[in-house]
Amino acid sequence: MLFDRSNYLILILGIFLILVGFSIMRLENEVYGFISLYVAPIVIISGYGTVIAAILTRRKKVTDLTE
Repeated sequence: MLFDRSNYLILILGIFLILVGFSIMRLENEVYGFISLYVAPIVIISGYGTVIAAILTRRKKVTDLTE
């Protein structure tokens, strides 16, 4: 498998943040509103960062330490 379960959970969280960011941008419905101008872009950028982190995070290698 390419991704681990934790990667998929982080990816879903990132997509959720992106959707929430665009939703709160639309809810205020003003061009120069505080939420549309400052809060929503921060949420969207953090969502994209989370998606990138989910893609780039590698699985931890399990080593056998039996002697």
